[in-house]
Amino acid sequence: MTSAPVPASGPAVLLAEALARGPLVLDGGLSNQLVAQGCDLSDALWSARLLADGPEQIERAHAAYLRAGARVLITASYQATFEGFASRGIGRAKAAELLRGSVRLARRAGAGEAEPPWVAASVGPYGAMLADSSEYRGRYGLSVAELERFHRPRVTALAEAGPDALALETVPDVDEAEALLRAVEGCGVPVWLSYSISGERTRAGQPLREAFALAAGHDQVIAVGVNCCEPDDADRAVALAAEVARKPVVVYPNSGERWDAEARGWRGSPTFDPARVASWQAAGARLIGGCCRVGPDGIAGLARVLAPSRG
Repeated sequence: MTSAPVPASGPAVLLAEALARGPLVLDGGLSNQLVAQGCDLSDALWSARLLADGPEQIERAHAAYLRAGARVLITASYQATFEGFASRGIGRAKAAELLRGSVRLARRAGAGEAEPPWVAASVGPYGAMLADSSEYRGRYGLSVAELERFHRPRVTALAEAGPDALALETVPDVDEAEALLRAVEGCGVPVWLSYSISGERTRAGQPLREAFALAAGHDQVIAVGVNCCEPDDADRAVALAAEVARKPVVVYPNSGERWDAEARGWRGSPTFDPARVASWQAAGARLIGGCCRVGPDGIAGLARVLAPSRG
C-alpha cells in the first residue's frame, strides 16, 4: 500500500527544497532541557504535562535550541495522547487543543528569527503513553489496525495545527510503523519515519533492512532513519536507510548514556560526538540532531560542523 501523495506545493515542496540545499540541524532532547530549567517530569505524562501546566517552559526550551543553531523544532507532543490526558481528567476537546498548542508553542519560539525554523509535530509510539518503557520493546499485543485507531485521532489534531512535518519517531517495530503510515494517510502533511534500534535491528528485533523498506513506497515520507539509539548504532544505520529507502535520512541519537528503567536514571558516559556528522552527511543524512541527553551544547557543536554545508 502506498500513501496518498501530499500536495505538490506547500510544506512538502518547501522542506524538500531546504533539504536539497544541505542538511538541517534538528534540536536535542526536550526533556533534558526542561529538567535543566528546573521542571519536574516525574509525572506519567512526562513533558506533555507542561502543555497544560507550564507552556512557557516548553517555549523557553525550544528557544534554547534555536539559540544553539537548531533549524527544526520537534514539538512536546511525543507523550501527549487523548488517553493519557483522559487519565488526568482532561476531556477530548481540551486534549485536542493541547496537542494543537504544542505546534503553536514551537512557532512562537521561532517567531523572532530572521529565518523561522521548521516545526515537526512529534508522534511518539503507543508505548510512550503507557509510561512503562515499553516503547523500547514494542510488540504490545495490539494489531496494526488497533494501533492505527490509537494514532489517527492525535495525528488529525496535530495536522490541524499546520506543522511543516510530522515526526513519527522512536518507533520500536515494523507493525507500529505500518500503523503510523496508515494513520497519516490523507492528512496533507509530510512525515519522517524514525526507528528506535539496537544494533542492526529494531527494538522489537526486526532487521533494519525490512524496517526501512516499509517507507520506500510512501511518497508522504520525506525522510527515514533512526533516533533514541546509541550513536554507534546510528553510524551503521544511516547508510542502510539511504540504500534501502532511497530517501533523505533523518538521524538523532541519544548521548550514549543508558536509561536504567528500574533505577529511573541514566548510566554510563556520553559518546555523542558532533564530529560523527560528517560521515552521516556523506551517507545521506539531511536531518541531523540529538535525542535524550543531548542538550543545546551538543546541538551547537552539530551546527558548527554543518554550517559550511548549507547552500
